[in-house]
Amino acid sequence: MELWNSTLGNAFILVGILDGSDFPELLCAIITTLYFLALTSNGLLLLVITLDARLHVPMYLLLRQLSLMDLLLTSVITPKAVMDFLLRDNTISFGGCGLQMFMELSVGSAEDLLLAFMAYDRYVAICHPLNYMIFMSHRVCWFMVAISWILASLSALAYTIYTMQYPFCKSREIRHLFCEIPPLLKLACADTSKYEHMVYLMGVILLIPPLVAILASYSLILFTVLHMPSNEGRKKALVTCSSHLTVVGMWYGAATIVYVLPSSYHSPKQDNISSAFYTIVTPALNPLIYSLRNKEVTGALRRVLRKRLLSTHPTF
Repeated sequence: MELWNSTLGNAFILVGILDGSDFPELLCAIITTLYFLALTSNGLLLLVITLDARLHVPMYLLLRQLSLMDLLLTSVITPKAVMDFLLRDNTISFGGCGLQMFMELSVGSAEDLLLAFMAYDRYVAICHPLNYMIFMSHRVCWFMVAISWILASLSALAYTIYTMQYPFCKSREIRHLFCEIPPLLKLACADTSKYEHMVYLMGVILLIPPLVAILASYSLILFTVLHMPSNEGRKKALVTCSSHLTVVGMWYGAATIVYVLPSSYHSPKQDNISSAFYTIVTPALNPLIYSLRNKEVTGALRRVLRKRLLSTHPTF
């Protein structure tokens, strides 16, 4: 068969969840709404944490990074999916496919690591409160952020280069919402079995250890919380931790289906839905989960809005 990706002028065709839906217009409207919700909620959370000095502590600095990652992740995927449907043009160039893959892998892997660091932050805050600013100084916090981005970007770059070097001679249709490794390898006209095993192994390495660290952190937190003498302190700790665990459950649950479960346990359609969940639904819900159940964030939001209103309508 003829190799067709030798020049950047050739394109793939993305066949995502909108194309196979019974109600594509309704689904497109829902996805668009979720995207604007993600833009608004994450943007607002970024603004509030940046402007309110009371939130310039490690917990909220890490939360700000989570909002940034969610904003980037959904913006890499959603606008193109919606515009492709509206314009009836599902093509994506070879270079565009590689860029989309790199961005999705970079941000997604960085979020994996960041969620583990956020769990460690809560563990130190609740189990070792007197040493919190020693173990979670601003320098340590920014080191965690830098490690998340650097390791994720290097891993994503290696994956993207190796995946896109394969010769493609089968159908140009990527039966997926975006350019992701598993569906793209199905189009390669070379033996990809060893690489698929490596992708699976690296998926386990990137997802499972952070998840184990998170579960270990919250097991120790739960043990400490149950022995707290104050009901108010116990309630506050549980509310904060339950928000984080909700986010972790949504993120790791969907990502595990795509990258950790053997392919025999899930279909391409399930992969498509799972990928849509962690790239579209989760970024829209994360800031709501954190802000609606966090009095400090809602209080900071009121202060920022009050300050803006007073500056816009000064009283004399």
